[in-house]
Amino acid sequence: MAVPAVDGAAVTALRSVLLRVRNAAERSGRRYEQIQVVGVSKTKPVSLIRQIYDAGHRRFGENYVQEFIDKAPQLPEDIKWHFIGHLQSNKVKTLLGGVPNLDMVEGVDNVKIANHLDRAVSNLGRNPLKILVQVNTSGEESKSGIEPSDCLGLVEHVRLRCPNLVFSGLMTIGMPDYTSTPENFRTLLNCRLEVCKALGMAEDQCELSMGMSNDFEQAIEMGSTNVRIGSTIFGPRDYAKKQPN
Repeated sequence: MAVPAVDGAAVTALRSVLLRVRNAAERSGRRYEQIQVVGVSKTKPVSLIRQIYDAGHRRFGENYVQEFIDKAPQLPEDIKWHFIGHLQSNKVKTLLGGVPNLDMVEGVDNVKIANHLDRAVSNLGRNPLKILVQVNTSGEESKSGIEPSDCLGLVEHVRLRCPNLVFSGLMTIGMPDYTSTPENFRTLLNCRLEVCKALGMAEDQCELSMGMSNDFEQAIEMGSTNVRIGSTIFGPRDYAKKQPN
């Protein structure tokens, strides 16, 4: 993606990230266009997101429902929004109603939330919603995500019982210090292999969302198709603004 000339530290950072993504894709023997970069803009102002948008970027992600529904209506409708992380079932209707251009939910980790999303999409009469199943690849009890051994069962439920959802792939969030990065990525790769074999899917039809600011190049080299870049583009977070999902 060519980045138009727009001033600003975040835009300079975006250019750097996109170049690094291109180089990592080439090292992995893939095309740059096969990698989606999601600019994770949680806690960041609409004005800063708009700078990145004006530079040509169209895919952004948010983590907190209230912040998300406050910001999204202030920004162009052609943005492809991702909701990232654990979503409470009582916030599903609020999220889908407040962000009509929500493109994907990265973080379906149980049957209950899948069913809530499916019903909400149907009730709102919107187009089917793409989802990624979140897998807990690090084994941390504090982390959301389904156990790797239960991943296939949840994917089958989404595909067979949730007609308003489109199973698009798998995602993981590793340890905060990135120490388990290679193992996390290998676990997700193994989950994809199991899912695709069981369901007769081509592996390139099952996205892998793995890799963030500190490990996205390694993630791409190991097969990621979707990297979530926040602070490397937007700068450090202000978690004083954090809101529950």
